[in-house]
Amino acid sequence: MDAVRAWVAGFALAVLMTWPLAAGLGHLGRTTSADGQFSLWDVAWVARTTFADPANLFNANIFYPHKRTLAYSEANLLEGVVGAPIWWSTRNPYTTLNVLVLLAFASSFACMYLLARHLSGNAAAAAIAGVLFACCPYVFAHTAHIQLLATAGLPLSMLMLHRVADEPSVRRGVWLGLALVAQTLSCAYYGIFAALMVGLGAVLLAAARRLWRSRDYWIALAAGAAISLALTLPVFAQYVHVGSETDFGRTIADAARWSARPQDYLVSSAHAHAGLLAIARRFEHWQEVLFPGFMAVAFGIAGFWLAARSRDRRPREAALLYGVFGALALWSSFGPAAGLYRVLFQLPLFSFLRAPSRFGLLVAFSLAVFAAFAVKALLERVPPSARRAVAAALVAAAILDLNVLPFPWERAPIVPSPYRVLATLPRAPLAEFPFYGERIAFPLHAQYMLFSTAHWMPLVNGYSDVIPVDFRESAAILSAFPTNDAFAVLARHRVRYIGVHWDMYGPRAGDTRRALEAYAANLKIIAADSRMTLYEVVRYP
Repeated sequence: MDAVRAWVAGFALAVLMTWPLAAGLGHLGRTTSADGQFSLWDVAWVARTTFADPANLFNANIFYPHKRTLAYSEANLLEGVVGAPIWWSTRNPYTTLNVLVLLAFASSFACMYLLARHLSGNAAAAAIAGVLFACCPYVFAHTAHIQLLATAGLPLSMLMLHRVADEPSVRRGVWLGLALVAQTLSCAYYGIFAALMVGLGAVLLAAARRLWRSRDYWIALAAGAAISLALTLPVFAQYVHVGSETDFGRTIADAARWSARPQDYLVSSAHAHAGLLAIARRFEHWQEVLFPGFMAVAFGIAGFWLAARSRDRRPREAALLYGVFGALALWSSFGPAAGLYRVLFQLPLFSFLRAPSRFGLLVAFSLAVFAAFAVKALLERVPPSARRAVAAALVAAAILDLNVLPFPWERAPIVPSPYRVLATLPRAPLAEFPFYGERIAFPLHAQYMLFSTAHWMPLVNGYSDVIPVDFRESAAILSAFPTNDAFAVLARHRVRYIGVHWDMYGPRAGDTRRALEAYAANLKIIAADSRMTLYEVVRYP
């Protein structure tokens, strides 16, 4: 029953803190950024294809004729599977993604609540820890990235580890493994973070409780490891294959570029943190939004001190585990220049990561855990008759501390009407124009990916973390469309449909129309509206 109440409270918190998203599920979102458009397309693709064509799940409809293109970036597999009922009932990528956004906030609150309740034994304190973690500024800075909102697996994995240490069994080990799988399949970054925390935490708990000779403990952990490896290795194999063919791997120089700066820990978009943001703006640049919030810092530090001095075993263990996690995460977030990340970079999988700054989330995570101990101690000093009122006031204070309302969601663009006609035609490759040929403009191809959710044709266009070499080479030629060289590239890709978006050409629309007149015999108009014309290639020049 406690878990049910946590989920209900989590959804209420999600609706409140992301308002007005719940009032516009079908047409609001991060719709103007390439990353936001990518998330909409990605989740819709997985939700649709997992059930419509599972054999081709990783052969996403971008960068045609390349294969395994879903593995060019975060696949968001768990999000897509969970969102499948929404997609199939609405066929709306915005509704699908937005429900998942609310679910991400709600599950993060609920799982942190359950972890903090397990550690502190106090429901009110756990609720405040849930708010501080689920709604930390880092999360709101990444609302365009659905995978970076999927933080629930971090507290869930640690809760399962504590349960294994409390009463080791194969069943509990399996649940630990499934928690790790869920986190990894929703966000690979956080899956690696969770695996590091569980691995280090298992050793620290074994030392604290003298479990070195506990056969049941190590068998449970082995069961969890076996389950997590068995279910994640097939997915990881897709990325290994892509990495062998592309430049997917990251270098230590990439990590240095995306490392945190000290001023990042002053950056937040919450209204209450405007003064700190003004200080951060005096610096030339910041990399990430990492200020955890005033309450998280104050109560977190106080909670660590109280837990470390406690006579009870569980708070002392928490001080050891989450103190180590927080300190190492802070150190790692500064990247190669700080030293520790150079060591971590030698571990398997780290060459797939780009941004050490994201370790900053674990700093907020540790502070939220410790905040529960501080709140519990505070409430114990309050007369019983006033505890509920004080707890409610603290929850309200936490919400006000992290408040960004109203969040500036954007409206969905209008889908051009020719796509309705395209969706009824035989499946064949499509190229969309203007074709953005410069590297700095490649993210603009994401809008075509979003529009493809209306028809799912194979796209020559694409945008992802990995950009194929031949795409880079062809893009410069296709950007000059219509030319004989551009048509030659389209012919090599066996393109059948061409979409020309006049509204995206701007002042160059007239020149493009006149140039296309020379190819009138090669193209047949299938459908058109004021914004675009959809052609079928009758024959190539």
